[in-house]
Amino acid sequence: MVLESGALNATLAAAAGDDAALMAELRTAFVESARRQLDLLKRSRCDGNWTIAAMRLKGLAASFHAGELSRVSEEALLCAPGEPTVIRKIENAIGEIESN
Repeated sequence: MVLESGALNATLAAAAGDDAALMAELRTAFVESARRQLDLLKRSRCDGNWTIAAMRLKGLAASFHAGELSRVSEEALLCAPGEPTVIRKIENAIGEIESN
């Protein structure tokens, strides 16, 4: 996961420059957005809602170069709504980003 956090950190640093407070704020906003999409995934009961939340999460992850989160979001697109294994993988990927 070192590469994962490295790419994300580089993306945040490119946006924030030398402003550590702004970098922290951007990371927090990213994690909050990812958690909102995760919540929508957890509450999805139909293919359409599941797909939209997974696509939004994948787009968010790709925008910030969060490769593992993008990969598991892609995996979610191939699963049935509410698939517990993919939800756990997404939770873990977000948790890893949050802890770095």
